[in-house]
Amino acid sequence: MGETKNTHHKILADLHRDILANILKGKGVEDSMLYSYKHGFSGFAAKITPSQAQKLAEHPEVVSIIRNEVYKQHTTRSFDYLGLSSSSVSSPNSLLESTNSGDGMVIGLVDTGIWPELDVFDDKGLGPVPSRWKGICKTGLVPNSTIKCNKKLIGARFFMMGFVAENGMDGIKTYDYLSARDSSGHGTHTSTIAAGSRVTGISYNGIGKGTVRGGAPRAHIAMYKVLWYYGPGIYIATTADILKAMDEAIHDGVDVLSLSLGQSSFSVLDLKGEDTFIGSFHAVAKGILVVCAGGNGGPLAYTIVNASPWILTVAASTMDRSFITRAEAANIGPRKSSVGLFHSDTWSNCDEMKKIVEDEYLNKLIVGKFVLCFTTQPEGMWAAVYPLSDIRAAGVIVAKNPTRPPPISDSYHSIPCIEVEYETGLQIKKYIDSTRSPHMSLAHTKTIVGNPIPTVIPDFSSRGPSVHTPEILKPDIAAPGVNILAGISPKNKLSEMDHEYVFMSGTSMSTPLVAGIAALLKSLHNDWSPSAIKSAIVTTAWTTDPFGEPIISEGSIQNLANPFDYGGGILNPSKAADPGLIYNITTEGYISFLCAMGYGDDNISKISHQHIKCQNIFSMLNLNVPSITIPNLQHSITVTRTVTNVGPVNSTYTTKLHAPIGITIVVSPSVLAFNPTTKIISFTVTISSSHKVNTGYYFGSLTWVDGIHSVRIPISVRTRITQA
Repeated sequence: MGETKNTHHKILADLHRDILANILKGKGVEDSMLYSYKHGFSGFAAKITPSQAQKLAEHPEVVSIIRNEVYKQHTTRSFDYLGLSSSSVSSPNSLLESTNSGDGMVIGLVDTGIWPELDVFDDKGLGPVPSRWKGICKTGLVPNSTIKCNKKLIGARFFMMGFVAENGMDGIKTYDYLSARDSSGHGTHTSTIAAGSRVTGISYNGIGKGTVRGGAPRAHIAMYKVLWYYGPGIYIATTADILKAMDEAIHDGVDVLSLSLGQSSFSVLDLKGEDTFIGSFHAVAKGILVVCAGGNGGPLAYTIVNASPWILTVAASTMDRSFITRAEAANIGPRKSSVGLFHSDTWSNCDEMKKIVEDEYLNKLIVGKFVLCFTTQPEGMWAAVYPLSDIRAAGVIVAKNPTRPPPISDSYHSIPCIEVEYETGLQIKKYIDSTRSPHMSLAHTKTIVGNPIPTVIPDFSSRGPSVHTPEILKPDIAAPGVNILAGISPKNKLSEMDHEYVFMSGTSMSTPLVAGIAALLKSLHNDWSPSAIKSAIVTTAWTTDPFGEPIISEGSIQNLANPFDYGGGILNPSKAADPGLIYNITTEGYISFLCAMGYGDDNISKISHQHIKCQNIFSMLNLNVPSITIPNLQHSITVTRTVTNVGPVNSTYTTKLHAPIGITIVVSPSVLAFNPTTKIISFTVTISSSHKVNTGYYFGSLTWVDGIHSVRIPISVRTRITQA
């Protein structure tokens, strides 16, 4: 799939049919053809056999063949935590005020659809639809699926041919909508986070009460639905549909693209096999920042997805909010305000609750009581809730380490759930064993914000380094993605629940948050490239929480977070608006990266619509990303970076180094002096190791400071000693 050579769409579509007809020998072309990609890039999707695919790959006009892979879907406090509260709008220097909350920006979301009737998508007070906008509002195929747009939701498209070719129509007809309407709630949730309008007084059953809004609350939304119902709680997308959505989004004129989806955490395909690789390359080449979820495959290393260097890849973090339920032992026996407790020594694992339910004797003992269970699994609560809710248990107490704010979901709505640490769980068990009628009293759940709630990279958030390109740091940034309160599809085909706003967790939630902030930055600096916006976000990020405390990486053992957990750190919107320096990358820079990957002259020429002759001298280590990652340091290595001054014209920066353990770093020059004629300066970083054995990764940083700005890039180095 290469750069569009001809802007006449019919000529491109005819070319695609001719190529396919040549492979099919003129038979069944229309039945085989699914999509023709003709806006952002040139290509097509078709149903063909493996032998036909091999013949197609040999065609002189074909760059590559990509199998129709399956992709899965991967906020009342979030922006206060990030220092971008609603009250800051009145501050003349705030990012929200200076950008009019993103007015005129268009954020495209590739997701499960949207429920446009929610108050959070009201267009009251919004400006007109941008005159440059070319998108459409595709209403739907049947009456009960129709959708209407307004000045908030200005575009709605849906793409299903790739999914239907693989899975048929039965699931969609029964459980989904034949339109951009959302049967899942996932796309509605992400749209709220990215650009939802302000709605006050929102909570979930009284929890987390506050104002719900998006990162760019006056920005417009365009929904590109590609994720379809596949099974209970499972929505999937296919390569063909995702690429068509990105192709149309490029044509429509979005400013930022947000994709909360991805392949499984580890793929045997190389980086070129990721659907977002091709589509995002062309989007970025046309000035559209692409923000993608890093995945929910953590906490193991090498689980990060959507790892192309031109993509802004997002990890999830918690924020300084928790929901506390005070419980006290009621030693004097049953009373009106207390509830019974139950624990089985035989079946104490949360995963075994189903066995308790199946035991007729224990079944009767549980009714109306809180059940205590223990688990080592991150999602152990799920295993306990479903069977216990079926037999009218009063609730469940899950003891696990480590703990984090437990997921609050409508899936749990039938019974209360409390998560405690192992030590607390053992204390509760000791109390249950000590009395014949154990009871406890429960207070109403309270929302706690600020100190002493630590910031954590949750266990589910996928970790780096990238499997295929470890030289490029991934993820790039982290942002709140745990228990985010946002809109959902009420009373849809799958649910009769009355809630319009619920909590969800995942990198799916942190991604649109970053996309919303990126839209503000794009509005503030409309001449910045996607890589410039990405650089500003990465180099100004927090590496401690708002109280100066270290960020924790959650896993089987809690550790201090490092760049493979959070990239540059936690998103800091206000600082990103004024980064001082940026690490910019042109399309030519990314083409050099493709050369270093071994993509081949012909393929790169077709992709970029330029005559490319790779020189085989470019190292991926020299791609001008805002980080330095050396996966195999054997001898001294020198890498080059280039910074552009976007701050005061006359500025002088000096280096502040934090070298990884056993690593020596020399920066030259160590002082950067900018003036009206010197706006761009390159510098070298020479890295050497004193280690005598092979090591894991050690981490440090290089920061350029001028007294106002601190422009920090993370450094990650792994020593590998050459063996005889």
